[in-house]
Amino acid sequence: MQNDSQVYRLVKGDDGLQLKKSSQAKAALRPHDIRIQVHAASLNYRDLLPMRGPIDDTRDGLIPLSDAAGAVLEVGSAVTRWKVGDRVAPTFFSGWQSGPFKKDHLATALGGGSIDGVLSEQIVVPEHVVVEIPAHLSYAEAATLPCAGVTAWHALVERGGLKIGETVLIQGTGGVALFALQLAAAIGAKPIVLSSSDQKLKRAIGLGAWKTVNYRTQPDWDQAVLDMTRGAGADHVLELGGPDTFERSIASVATGGKIAQIGVLTGFGPTPNLLPVQFLNANIHGICVGSGAHFSALNRFLETHRIKPVIDTEFTFDQIPQAYDHLASGQHFGKVVIRL
Repeated sequence: MQNDSQVYRLVKGDDGLQLKKSSQAKAALRPHDIRIQVHAASLNYRDLLPMRGPIDDTRDGLIPLSDAAGAVLEVGSAVTRWKVGDRVAPTFFSGWQSGPFKKDHLATALGGGSIDGVLSEQIVVPEHVVVEIPAHLSYAEAATLPCAGVTAWHALVERGGLKIGETVLIQGTGGVALFALQLAAAIGAKPIVLSSSDQKLKRAIGLGAWKTVNYRTQPDWDQAVLDMTRGAGADHVLELGGPDTFERSIASVATGGKIAQIGVLTGFGPTPNLLPVQFLNANIHGICVGSGAHFSALNRFLETHRIKPVIDTEFTFDQIPQAYDHLASGQHFGKVVIRL
């Protein structure tokens, strides 16, 4: 077994945070730890934020990324859940494995703040913070699940209680959006997908979209959604845009409908007028990824329905900067993956 591994860290420099590749010594295992050989990792929008925001919010030398999949390489002396060779993925929050979300779970997110992430050839984690990945998925496909997949599952199923025949408005064609589309289609719901690209919308139809709207050619997309639903609005809205889209999301939701507030792709800004939510008896749910139990439930659903995540592009471990640039370009359809 190798004595060191290659790793990327966010290092503070004159121009802000920069990704730097280096070697790190093999960490010792505590009794309940497992060592994982990482075979693939994936990027999320949150991974772009440290290099865009105040650098004081991120620890110097932090290993980024929350999403990975790999094989158990070594187990601690007291490990009972896993054996060498098992295919696993770490959960987004090491502290949130089941039950309701608690405020202190936020500080346990991988690859953010002060908690090292997974952009390394090998990682060491406690045995209880990983789940078995679906047998029908490759490591690259499984590496897309911990953040985007679990977020979509939490929003639509765990909190949303999505039912057959209900309408789901989905903003964009990134990771969370396409997982939501695939899950909704498998459940028998009616997904409506927004995008500025007709080509991406055509691909969304191939994944099960019921209706599509090009918000560039139809800037009043909320009215288009109302027209498609005969004035009723969408039963579920996945709000991924942030301040520039929230008011139209509210205008799109059905009476008694549910808005899952997930993303801030348009940035941070003032709070929109929430009075219409009251008049509609609608609900807004804040969704912050999900628990280990949510992850396992998602995996069972994916196996039952033989769903495979949509991967846009795969990069090598030496192409990390290009992977970040590709995600930042917004040209992707699905997930950006790194093979190790």
